[in-house]
Amino acid sequence: MNSSKGALTALHLFLVWAVMAAVVPTLGVGLLFAAWDGGAGELVGVLALGLPLAVGLLATAGIPARTVVPLCGSVRERFGWAALVFVLGTLGVLAGLAAYARDVPLGSASTRLALTGVPYAVAAAFFVPNRWVRAGAMAALATAVAYGGFAGPARAQERRHDAQLARYREHPQLLYLGDAPPGMRVSHAQVEPAGFIVDYRPVREESDLGYVGLVVRSGLTPTPRCPEPTDEAVSCTVGANGEMRTVRDSPRLVTLTRRHGNEEVEVSSQTLDESGLRRLLDTLHPLSDTELGTLVRDERISHVF
Repeated sequence: MNSSKGALTALHLFLVWAVMAAVVPTLGVGLLFAAWDGGAGELVGVLALGLPLAVGLLATAGIPARTVVPLCGSVRERFGWAALVFVLGTLGVLAGLAAYARDVPLGSASTRLALTGVPYAVAAAFFVPNRWVRAGAMAALATAVAYGGFAGPARAQERRHDAQLARYREHPQLLYLGDAPPGMRVSHAQVEPAGFIVDYRPVREESDLGYVGLVVRSGLTPTPRCPEPTDEAVSCTVGANGEMRTVRDSPRLVTLTRRHGNEEVEVSSQTLDESGLRRLLDTLHPLSDTELGTLVRDERISHVF
């Protein structure tokens, strides 16, 4: 391909891109308003007017390529070429819309508008009888498929994951976790506006280790205090270190409450003894990104607004 034909081919593809980058969004907006206001009848009317107009403008864009694209040599052939390019390009636009609906990032609004003309330019490139132009079109098509089918969805998933982690991190002062007692694991955690609740359950479902609950909440009092009036079925004592011990009979439930910085932490269990509960309290640590990521990935954490 000599320089004059190369320049003419570039102009041809640019015109196809420019025309369709202007026509397709306009047609899309017209269809949207027609479907919103007038229903099926008006939608058909917009299509009946818009589609021939789009093909006609596309055929006009093919006029400068009469000497480099055989299908643009005559008026009849040019309209046939325009119809083919319009159908193939529209399939590409629909594929892009499907990817965008799955949150695949496609840039800013102006970038997305510019991208609407690209599938038509790529389709037009396949009709240029030059192997380098067609190889470029094939490379562009392969890149779009790779991004829309693999790289883009992966980036979208990563963005959703990061946004989810940020949502859980809205109250980091409450996100504390203690080491799971032997034979147990974190079965579920729940983030609330003023608290963080963690459930520990046995790793083996048939185990008789029972259940341990951890609650971290904003400190309500300077130090934990036994409730008044006291319940005969509940014994409550506050140690010299400010730790409150509550034991309820029938069924037996042991609860330890202590201050942790500005927050109040409570652990309780029907089966774990006091030393096990204290060991859990002594291992309290800020919830790490790795631990939070594992809970999110395993769907063992929820958020209550």
